[in-house]
Amino acid sequence: MTHQNSDAKEPSVSSRGWKNLQENLILIAIALCLALLIRTFVAEPRYIPSDSMLPTLHKGDRLVVEKVSYFFHTPQFGDIVVFQPPEELQRRGYPKDQAFIKRIIGTPGKTVSVAGGKVYIDGQPIQENYIAEPPILPMEERKVPADEFFVMGDNRNDSNDSRYWGFLPKENIIGRAVFRFWPFDRIGAI
Repeated sequence: MTHQNSDAKEPSVSSRGWKNLQENLILIAIALCLALLIRTFVAEPRYIPSDSMLPTLHKGDRLVVEKVSYFFHTPQFGDIVVFQPPEELQRRGYPKDQAFIKRIIGTPGKTVSVAGGKVYIDGQPIQENYIAEPPILPMEERKVPADEFFVMGDNRNDSNDSRYWGFLPKENIIGRAVFRFWPFDRIGAI
C-alpha cells in the first residue's frame, strides 16, 4: 500500500507555464548577450556597398569580419580591412559609423608611390594579381607613419582610398575580412 503525502502539492498548470516562460526568457537573454559580445569583440557580418574592391569583392557580397587577430599582431600587407572613416573623410561628410573596406598596401615605416601603372613599396614594384586594372594616376612617394596604414581598393581607378584622404590610423580598423558567405556561388575564404 502506498502512502501519498497530502502536504505535497503538484505545481499548477499556470505556475509550470510561468516557470517555463521564465526559463525561455532567460535563455533568450543569454543568447542575445552572447550574440552582442561575439559581434562586438569576435566577428561580425558586413555588406559590400560599392565596386571599389573589384574583382576581389563585388557589390552586394556579404562577409565575416573577424576582430580578434589584431589584438595579437598588427595588420599586414595584403590584409583586407574594414574600418571607420578617418577624420579627413569625416570632414568630407562621411558619417563616423560608415564602414569602409580596402586592402592594406603600406605598413608603418614603408614608403608607397604610384608610377607607370604600378604601385611601389620602398621603391620596389609590387605584384598585384588581385587588381581590376593598373592605376592610372601617379602618386609621389609617401612614408607611412607609425600606427597608421596606407590602404587602396583593388579597383584602383574607382576607389576612394589613402591616395585621396591620407593614412588610416590603426585605431579606426574594425577588423579583417576573412570569409564571404553570400552569394552562395562565391562562398569561401577571402
